[in-house]
Amino acid sequence: MNKTLTMLALAGVMVGCSPNKSADKSNTAVSTMIWKDNKAEMDKFIDDLMGNMTIEEKIGQMTQLTSGWDVTGPTINENFEQLVKSGRVGSFLNAFSAAYTKKLQKMAVEETRLGIPLIFGHDVIHGHQTIFPISLGESASWDLDAIKTSARVAATEASAQGIHWTFAPMVDIARDPRWGRISEGAGEDVYLGSRIAEARVKGFQGDNLKDLNTIVACAKHFAAYGQAQAGRDYHTTNMSDRELRDVYLPPFKAAIDAGVGTFMTAFNELNGVPATGNEYLFDEILRKEWGFEGFVVTDYTAINELVPHGYAKDEKQAGELALNAGVDMDMVGRVYDQNLKTSLEEGKVNEQQIDLAVRRILEMKYRLGLFEDPYRYSDEEREKKTILSKEHRDAARDVARKSMVLLKNESETLPLKKTGSIALIGPLADSRPDMHGSWASAGGGWKNRTTVPVSLKEGIENVAGNVKINYAKGCGYGLGETDKSGFAAAIKAAKQSDVIVLAMGEAQEQTGEATSRTEITLPGVQSELLLELKKLNKPMVLVLMNGRPLEMEKENEAVDAVLETWFAGTEGGNAIADVLFGDHNPSGKLPVTFPRKLGQVPIYYNMKNTGRPLGLQGHNDPANKYRSKYMDAPNTPLYAFGHGLSYTTFEYSDVRLDKTTLGMNDKITVSVEVTNSGKYDGAEVVQLYVRDLVGSVTRPVKELKGFEKIFLKKGETKTVTFEIKTEDLAFHRKDMSYGVEEGDFQVFVGTSSDNVKESSFKLTQSGAIARR
Repeated sequence: MNKTLTMLALAGVMVGCSPNKSADKSNTAVSTMIWKDNKAEMDKFIDDLMGNMTIEEKIGQMTQLTSGWDVTGPTINENFEQLVKSGRVGSFLNAFSAAYTKKLQKMAVEETRLGIPLIFGHDVIHGHQTIFPISLGESASWDLDAIKTSARVAATEASAQGIHWTFAPMVDIARDPRWGRISEGAGEDVYLGSRIAEARVKGFQGDNLKDLNTIVACAKHFAAYGQAQAGRDYHTTNMSDRELRDVYLPPFKAAIDAGVGTFMTAFNELNGVPATGNEYLFDEILRKEWGFEGFVVTDYTAINELVPHGYAKDEKQAGELALNAGVDMDMVGRVYDQNLKTSLEEGKVNEQQIDLAVRRILEMKYRLGLFEDPYRYSDEEREKKTILSKEHRDAARDVARKSMVLLKNESETLPLKKTGSIALIGPLADSRPDMHGSWASAGGGWKNRTTVPVSLKEGIENVAGNVKINYAKGCGYGLGETDKSGFAAAIKAAKQSDVIVLAMGEAQEQTGEATSRTEITLPGVQSELLLELKKLNKPMVLVLMNGRPLEMEKENEAVDAVLETWFAGTEGGNAIADVLFGDHNPSGKLPVTFPRKLGQVPIYYNMKNTGRPLGLQGHNDPANKYRSKYMDAPNTPLYAFGHGLSYTTFEYSDVRLDKTTLGMNDKITVSVEVTNSGKYDGAEVVQLYVRDLVGSVTRPVKELKGFEKIFLKKGETKTVTFEIKTEDLAFHRKDMSYGVEEGDFQVFVGTSSDNVKESSFKLTQSGAIARR
């Protein structure tokens, strides 16, 4: 029997769709921005400025070019300079350092007719020059304050080098580890991803964009880029509007609610329409439903790419489609610069559209204080004091430690003792550049990025005192690499040691954009080396460095402990050593599921149940053949979402609810006692999940709805409480209205998505128990 629909008005909740059958867009375009500006003064200033602008100068503001950099420094060609001086450039990317940005800014301000300052953007993804863990790694901390700190440090350093704007955070939900860009986001979950999106936006933008240590954030990629078919970057995306709105859009709305200043288009098409020309995304949802007031920039040459998509016959038409969809700035492709005036003359676009785009861009420059002082960010003295400061490196080390996930720890193999000998083996054991991971373009001080990151070997030497280190690289990590010539030296080092520490995973350039893989195993012969070392029957610890979940079932079985360190950044080696030797007790939890086999992908915790669920029956039980299962592997993952061990142990009491019936506009308080029952002080992430048992459309088996990270001394007990409000249970129902439905719910609290205690409650329209 279907639920009785209860029409609860949830204006502004989640993705902002009204609870009516079709969204009432006229009532949802309410600004949620938190920028601190005098709107009247700003409007007058921009009105006066735009009144003096030619159409060429307006289109120039909508044009972003890239700055050329080589191994010794920045270069600009004559054409580049002429475009700036003629007022045909409004923004640059890939230009930084106080001196260089000041040089370009002088060109725009002092050598053009109107002197409109440039806005400089850069990919400040997980740190600027002091590099923090990759975004997926930071997300594993489940520590919103730490994530905000990372973005705050990045903004401080970037702004000191003349950068005003970052192309981050990436808030795409991603559930396919073949997609290399999963490393750049927060993983698979809507709730966790939304909270992290808020933290990163607030970290980058601070409390006031006019503060000198802030930069404008950019929510990307709008939308559904993380669901690329077959995990292949830039590939097609196709989904229902319900899935789009319930899974892929909420982190973007969370970014808007946090005050994000800009949005970036996605490379993919969505249901047949490329995102960069998609009016439904940018005009209907972003502007009219959500009331977004900032500006939209394309991804790199994304307007040009409407032609090979087969959506535009030529670049001129591509520009018209993009502007009509609501795209304000063209990144690098020069489609607007070369075609938009002609399109205007032909009536394919109108000047009001151009004016609106230009106004949005100029407003952001105004909010940054660039019209007051165009050179305020280009301060060489501040740059020297800020970049790679001890304070920033200490913060990077702290966040890196909090991001690490102890996946396995048999027989208390970890923490290691600071005595005896260690065989440190693997291609990542003494590699500085790989510590940074993908998207660390300014990392390590630019010119000396190969020397600034701390390698694992250096970190152990710094932390472990008198421990003897027997190091051997053992093998490489190239895709398809077969060289085993280093095995003998690795085996010799292992025989001379008390414990084996293997530093294995992916190379820096094997993750991130354009790094999709059809296999997600350890590249090269790393696995073969690991299995050879297993024959020595010595304690063995696998330290993983990677930007995606890996298929590693046999490796996991062979070793005694597994520490997931992702790519830990500038202070990565020190941070890993801190955890290995127990100076820091690991507390990270997986933000994404690790499969047993690639054939399980996509695999994520909040799946649907199917009409023939496997239940408790084994996958190889002949009596249960006709169930949703595999013949050759369990349905369960190797490591579930939310999993992460500690050097101590935590015990959970039964889940308590203050009531078992939830009425409309009401809330239930959920509580649990957590005790540190082990030998070490430590932090635990307590996780709250719910399940809606029956719906007008099927609901997931679990949905994260809250979490709290607590610190407990050994023997200490704390009570953790959560509130479940009616709006927390809302979704897009059968008729695509947004709201809740009466019925039975389960609530789960525990240490991971697959290790929980549970209770239940009912949601009723009147607050009285009702059947359905």
